[in-house]
Amino acid sequence: MTDLVTFGESMLRFSPPDQDRLERVDQLDVHVAGAESNVAVAANRLGLDATWLSKLPDSSLGRRVIGELGTHGVDVAVVRDDDHRMGTYYVEFGGRPRGTDVIYDRADSAVTTAETAELDTDLVADADLFHTTGITPALSDTLLSTTADLLELARDAGTTTVFDVNYRSKLWPPAEACETLEALFPHVDVLMVAERDARDVLDRAGDAESLARGLDADFGFEVVLVTRGGEGSLALADGDVHEQGVFEADDHDTVGTGDAFIGGFLARHHDDGSVPESLAYGAATASLKRTVPGDIAVVTPEEVESVLAEGEGSGISR
Repeated sequence: MTDLVTFGESMLRFSPPDQDRLERVDQLDVHVAGAESNVAVAANRLGLDATWLSKLPDSSLGRRVIGELGTHGVDVAVVRDDDHRMGTYYVEFGGRPRGTDVIYDRADSAVTTAETAELDTDLVADADLFHTTGITPALSDTLLSTTADLLELARDAGTTTVFDVNYRSKLWPPAEACETLEALFPHVDVLMVAERDARDVLDRAGDAESLARGLDADFGFEVVLVTRGGEGSLALADGDVHEQGVFEADDHDTVGTGDAFIGGFLARHHDDGSVPESLAYGAATASLKRTVPGDIAVVTPEEVESVLAEGEGSGISR
């Protein structure tokens, strides 16, 4: 039995070194990137047995993804495709006032054609946890159907389902995302949502606690996690609210921080950690990710424990 199965797209990320501009560089840094595979890596490195489920082109680029995830111990269960491409994206980092720009080039990627019947669904049914995000159903109608199937299959099999809203404005408008995602929520046990997305995408009002309680009242989640950027995170579980501050970190590369958070949270929660302990573990993992280039949290349990021991984050349970 696998502890965790994640389902979604991995891409290759290209970014100019040293915060240079894309229009003038003659070389790019290359990283494997994808929300669900990021979670699988973080959780696996922190003690879970994780499998990433997906579809990739049968090419050297597809093998690059498989090889990278394998170096972190993640099992890869992919359908090989001869007819579609590898998705990519470009990140141009810049400080204030320029900011960071993301350019996607993922249309017609292999994963957009992934159908339930061609995937190893036994992996999902036999896992303790199944994780996916709101990015995946946004990529194609086929993936929307497949995501819904896998969530329903997991729930029926007794697998705990974990869903991160992870809204991307370049993929779909808020109203469409809200309607689509809320149709999936009845099959979700653990929901993660950024505070801004709960307001702007799910059309909710109030502070983080009100957002969590409102979502829980409507859909009956086991746990609702609300992330609040620099203000930390909040979890609602069994009617109790738990809050966690952030651990200070140098911002070398912030992409993938939310994935690291949920990977750390799941690793601790699966190991019988309490919700406050799991929040702290997720926050510590996220802080370490911010110091690592690329999307993947290349961290160790010892490093996470060291951050926790320093006690820079504050937790509140009530």
